[in-house]
Amino acid sequence: MKHCDFVRSLAPAATLLFGWTIAGVCSEPPEAPRAPYGTWKNGPPSGADYFPIAVWLQDPRNASKYKEAGINLYVGLWKGPTAAQLDGLRAAGMSVICSQNQVGLAHRSDPTIVGWMHGDEPDNAQPVRDPATGKESYGPPVPPRRIVEDYERIRSADPTRPVLLNLGQGVANDEWIGRGSGATLDDYPAYLKGCDVASFDVYPVAGLPKEKPEDYPWYVPKGVDRLVRWTDGEKVVWNCIECTRISGGRKATPRQARSEVWMSLIHGSRGLIYFVHQFQPNFIEAGLLADPEMLAAVTATNRQIRDLAPVLNSPTIAGGATVKSFDAKVPIDVMVKRYEGAIYVFAVGMRNAPARASFEVRGLPARAKAEPIGERRKVAVEAGEFEDDFGPYEVRIYRIR
Repeated sequence: MKHCDFVRSLAPAATLLFGWTIAGVCSEPPEAPRAPYGTWKNGPPSGADYFPIAVWLQDPRNASKYKEAGINLYVGLWKGPTAAQLDGLRAAGMSVICSQNQVGLAHRSDPTIVGWMHGDEPDNAQPVRDPATGKESYGPPVPPRRIVEDYERIRSADPTRPVLLNLGQGVANDEWIGRGSGATLDDYPAYLKGCDVASFDVYPVAGLPKEKPEDYPWYVPKGVDRLVRWTDGEKVVWNCIECTRISGGRKATPRQARSEVWMSLIHGSRGLIYFVHQFQPNFIEAGLLADPEMLAAVTATNRQIRDLAPVLNSPTIAGGATVKSFDAKVPIDVMVKRYEGAIYVFAVGMRNAPARASFEVRGLPARAKAEPIGERRKVAVEAGEFEDDFGPYEVRIYRIR
């Protein structure tokens, strides 16, 4: 008799005497956690403790400062890579995903480079110049077929590293007029055939022309959902996170930036890229490093992600929990993981308003305690059910042993 068959035969007595449920004991053992990069010999680490947390297009001279903030990856190098840029990153112990130029190809044996990338936002209208007048304007986006052709060329030169494609806000923002003439939402599945890692950027608070942009951080997970769906879940999905005022207007609060991070991860993102530039009212390349409050918050979030990396790299338990918000206008979204004998429930309020939520978690004993990580309290769990209050865009991570 198999172990679980034997245990099931004891179900009535076990439930009566010990209070544990068969669902919690006899489910199949979980897969070992691992980062999804083992396909590529020279790609990012594939160990369970690795989760990519990147910055976009930053000077290598700041790599050590970013490393202190929990950043472990650069994406993009200004007019690079150059040999000097790679030397600087190597000295700081920082990996990079960069363009596959001649210098990059000459450093194929350099473990500092863990991936290649397309040009940014090919789905947006591209600048064009009238040869007769020299006047600049915007034309159509880069055709998807060209992205696929470039992908094959990059892979042909080096198949040992993944290729990243970062798309624009049109992934999530259906009102975006910057896609260019002739572009439609239907183009995106075709674009995504030209990459191994699919990413996108939308900056709801700093970048959306809305009356109350603080009501729209949920655009970030909306885009993640679309990338997962458009790739049939077969490609790695990343996304960008706002943390500066970018163009001189509004800026996400530390709380909103943290919420965008966890909404992304709960919806299936496997990597983050912080956009840290400020362009107005004055240009600051390393805008995050110049903002002590945001830097402290981002550092704390990154530390939590690093600590939970083996959990995040564990398979998601489909249907592992159901949640009901007491306010239908404020959904609470969840992701469930199992790691080293504990159940983790990641939850976030998806709107800019408070709500109370009830949870039902599968496979728990009759009585348990849910420990909200980072909070000095515990929540009683009865028959797999518990309730909790969420503030606007509140993030909670429950560990149930």
